Amino acid sequence: MATPIETRLFINNEYVEAKSGQTIQVHNPVDGSLIASNIHVAGESDVDDAVAAATKAFKEGPWSQFTGTQRGKLLYRFADLLEQNLDEVVRLESLAMGIPVGGAKMIAQKIPAYFRYYAGYADKLEGDVFPPEEGSYNFVQYEPLGVVACIAAWNTTYLYYAWKIAPALAAGNTVIFKTSEKSPLGGLFIGKLFVEAGFPPGVVNLVTGAGQTGHLLAAHPKIRMISFTGSINTGRKVQEAAAKSNLKKVSLELGGKSPAIVFEDADLANAVPNLAHGFLFNSGQVCAAATRLYIHESISDKLIPILKSTFESISQGLGSSPLDPNTFIGPVADSAQFENVMRYIAEGKKTAQLITGGNQKGDKGFFIEPTIFYEPNPNAKIIKEEIFGPVLVVQTFKTEEEVIAMANDTEYGLSASIYTENISRALRVASKIESGSVAINCAFRPEKSTAFGGYKQSGNGTRESGKYGLHDFMQAKTIHVKL
Repeated sequence: MATPIETRLFINNEYVEAKSGQTIQVHNPVDGSLIASNIHVAGESDVDDAVAAATKAFKEGPWSQFTGTQRGKLLYRFADLLEQNLDEVVRLESLAMGIPVGGAKMIAQKIPAYFRYYAGYADKLEGDVFPPEEGSYNFVQYEPLGVVACIAAWNTTYLYYAWKIAPALAAGNTVIFKTSEKSPLGGLFIGKLFVEAGFPPGVVNLVTGAGQTGHLLAAHPKIRMISFTGSINTGRKVQEAAAKSNLKKVSLELGGKSPAIVFEDADLANAVPNLAHGFLFNSGQVCAAATRLYIHESISDKLIPILKSTFESISQGLGSSPLDPNTFIGPVADSAQFENVMRYIAEGKKTAQLITGGNQKGDKGFFIEPTIFYEPNPNAKIIKEEIFGPVLVVQTFKTEEEVIAMANDTEYGLSASIYTENISRALRVASKIESGSVAINCAFRPEKSTAFGGYKQSGNGTRESGKYGLHDFMQAKTIHVKL
């Protein structure tokens, strides 16, 4: 029997009704049916309450005296509890935004490992000691920032538990985590797991709401850092609000328009599944998805028909229930996302050759056929702007130098992939791609030990995951001792 859906805010280790009196609804993108109608929205007083609870926990509560070892033990306990409840988290995410549970669980199963990874780091946050110089003993130690706010994107909310909450807690901060209004259910559910794990009141607080709630967090004078994942336009607003309030530290991951490059010697039996299934995971609603495909002209006549056939085969399963573990592709998240993607498709039909797809599938829900456009106008929106849907744009190239220039001709720089049997060429091209991550002979998938983040407008230079993700949630203090 499914667990009742929690819709209240989680503040100071308790589920509470929002003082704002505002609620939102979540509808199932499969058929538009109502999932929950009374999801509480955090207003100004609610955000103030969360900040007050987090501030007290950081400065006065038991958390303020916890050692790294003690923090680590709680993170380990939470990892165990999350692992035991993953099916429910995945179910709630699927209900809210349509991600198939099979693929969602494949990603979600990695999240407890992130918590264990950061639990292991909690008592190993060493500083630096320097040889005495001119009678002074000098060292640098790292300390938590204080109250940090984390704003998650809606496409894979549970991934941001790992990338934001886990390192923030390992470093000793207290956290206010905001889920998207599109996918709030799983994020609210996990509050009780933090209580069960033994986290003191105020250490983790969970709120939901749309842009106004995010603005309240970004502008709050007692929040010391905000970590945001989402669109470029919203990221700008977060940074502006942070600058105008207390110049809080800002970490931004802002999406991508990632290239995939297929050279003439690529193993197509390996490349095609990655280019198709890797791209269409979560209906293309993945910031690191390789949405621009560059194929060497000598193999385009061979590869494009295979890719077309693969897309059409995947499309046959479109419309199946995302709650079926065998379903691979589901709807886009909601009506707003559906309409946005369909606008891009309409624009693409004017500026490029449509290879396959390009239509809604069925007469209910928000299912969009996997779509391929070929050789668009160089300035077309479908090649320049992030679509965040199942729309792939294909172009051909002649030389290595040409394709590097094409791949870098974007204001994004989050991820890239390269397919070739020549490892020297792969590494040479990877070094010239303006991107925070590059995958060779596979679709890019984040791992707990490596950095994730973007160049250019895909981010502001900060990185998530691995030891690199810890750095964002700490500040260096230098101490000089006169001997």
